This record gives sequence, structure tokens and C-alpha cells, in this order.
Amino acid sequence: MNIGKSVYIKGELSGSEDLTIEGNVEGRIELKDNTLTIGPNGKIRAEVFAKQVIVLGEVTGNVTASEKVDIRDNGSVDGDVTSPRVAIAEGAHFRGAIDMQRAGQGTKPKAAAAPAAPAAAAPPAPAKAGA
Repeated sequence: MNIGKSVYIKGELSGSEDLTIEGNVEGRIELKDNTLTIGPNGKIRAEVFAKQVIVLGEVTGNVTASEKVDIRDNGSVDGDVTSPRVAIAEGAHFRGAIDMQRAGQGTKPKAAAAPAAPAAAAPPAPAKAGA
């Protein structure tokens, strides 16, 4: 499905099919199981959630994709990108942070919890403060 150059949408956009946007969307876009393509004329000011996001136009807002974010030549993203795979072409614009952690990588926080055991040595410090 296509949203043409002259179309302006403000609010929440969701669907269950691939979508190409050539117009303007402001708000929230949610296509969790599908591909969202922002065409060369597309201007998005929204939080974006999709399976795959291809950016040829402009996106202002955070982009979250369960598979891949692809910022093509002349594409622009101003916002944070969260996806296991990210491609940024030469000539593309990106300003923000990238989080490429996969959902199954929950072992790092458990390793960070291990140093909490030495923190149990903190009771001697209050005893010192009471002395």
C-alpha cells in the first residue's frame, strides 16, 4: 500500500501489510510484522515500529525494527535506532544512538548482578560511621 506525496496523516498509523510512505506522517507508526518504506519524498515525525524499515526520505523520531533498519543514500534519520541489523549507506544522514542487541542476549545483565555480592561488605562501613 502507498501513501502519496500530498497525503498528511497526524495520529496513529497501524496495519498488517507492507507500506510505502511518500507523504507526511506525524505521530506513531506500527507495522510490527511488516516492512515500512519511507520513500524519497516521505517526511516522518513519528515513533516507528516495524519488522523492517527502509529509509529513503526523512525520519525524525525513534525507529525500532525486529529485523533490520536500512538507511539508504540520501535517507535521513534523526533519532535512536533499535534493531539487530542496521545498514547506513554512504551519503545517508544519521544522528542518534544505535542499539543492536538481540532479544536473546540477556546474559550481560546477569553478569553485572554478580558484583552486587561484594557490596554486601558495606555493613562494616556503617559500623565505622557509628564508631
